[in-house]
Amino acid sequence: MICRTTPVRFRLYAQTWLALAVLAGCASDPAANPKDPYEASNRRVSEFNDKIDANLVRPVAVTYQQTVPDPLQKGVSNFFGNLKDVGSTVNNVLQGKPMETAETGLRVAVNSVFGVFGLFDVATWAGIQRRSADFGQTLGVWGVPSGPYLVLPLLGPSNARDTVGWAVDNKYDLWREVNPVGLKYSGTAVRLVDKRASFLGMDKSLNEVALDKYSFIRDAYLQRRQAAIQSKSEYKDNDGDDGYDKGQNSQ
Repeated sequence: MICRTTPVRFRLYAQTWLALAVLAGCASDPAANPKDPYEASNRRVSEFNDKIDANLVRPVAVTYQQTVPDPLQKGVSNFFGNLKDVGSTVNNVLQGKPMETAETGLRVAVNSVFGVFGLFDVATWAGIQRRSADFGQTLGVWGVPSGPYLVLPLLGPSNARDTVGWAVDNKYDLWREVNPVGLKYSGTAVRLVDKRASFLGMDKSLNEVALDKYSFIRDAYLQRRQAAIQSKSEYKDNDGDDGYDKGQNSQ
């Protein structure tokens, strides 16, 4: 059984972090979007991220996609997806979702054993769906407010609550325990490149449909995160009717 004080402790920690973010609002623009009080600085960080992406990350991802055989790319995605499912299982437990906990835990077991440590996604083939969850969502289900929208250097769109959530998820990421260190860092680089390669098809479409790319990404991010958290919260109020399943799967 999970300690009943765990949500309270994390909630207090997150709310303290959010309070510090609010105090930083002295430097925000009073006329700014209330959801994005630091828009000016966020835009500068976004421009910095775009330059890093255009000059370094995207070219590497294109080369990776064009030169690495598809089965190997798929194996990389499956392996790190299986590690992420471990974290999703824990967060589904913290959110009080027994059915999703069982299904995600079963995915991990099946893919780890029959999928050779997750290199092959046997679970999806067997009809076991992925129920993604992260600690930012968990905090939202516990009632922690989102706080201001933030664009993090290199990491991209976030908010105060999700930044805390990312820090916790990252701290307990199983890949951090890998040794030797060289393998850990090289694997992390491949993981990031593979993730970026999965979004290559969206670049052109985003530039074509968005008059203001920054606003488009911000609004899409906030709507997606709110929808995921609302669906997860509704699960707890509907006698097992999992609204999240009927909504979107947040990655």
